[in-house]
Amino acid sequence: MEKWFNVGKIVNTHGVRGEVRVISKTDFVEERYTPGNKLYIFKEKHEEPVEVIVASHRQHKSFDLLTFEGYNNINQVEQFKDGIIKIPESQLEELEEGEFYYHEIIGCRVVTEAGEEIGKIKEILSTGANDVWVVQRKGGKDLLLPYIEDVVKEIDIEDKLVKIHVMEGLLD
Repeated sequence: MEKWFNVGKIVNTHGVRGEVRVISKTDFVEERYTPGNKLYIFKEKHEEPVEVIVASHRQHKSFDLLTFEGYNNINQVEQFKDGIIKIPESQLEELEEGEFYYHEIIGCRVVTEAGEEIGKIKEILSTGANDVWVVQRKGGKDLLLPYIEDVVKEIDIEDKLVKIHVMEGLLD
């Protein structure tokens, strides 16, 4: 059984030439949307995904705009609205040491260097400068944890555990 990973969501069409507007959920935008790459669009109430090949990619405001080979106008891509773009596990590449996929980080428990449990990572926000990990705290507001060397001290993917250094004001 193939395991699938979320790359983004098609939120709308863009223009009349078959472009779709995507909110990306991938940490490798340039690689995923390279022309020639295969992506799979999962639509509600459809059992099988639609296989598409990226024809072009560009960024516009906070969206990624994609076109697919063989889909040249708005009428052909209208059907993809609200579709989830995924890739199979077989398309994941080996990462360098110290690099991680989003799906490996989401769900990790976060603890302080002293072993105090903070919560679980539920989302990753890409800010341009560095990622921010959204940690769901028990009975409190979410913690926005900057993914920087001074804060994130240890990541153990096997045990789904992230150890952090609590800088002044971080937990306020």
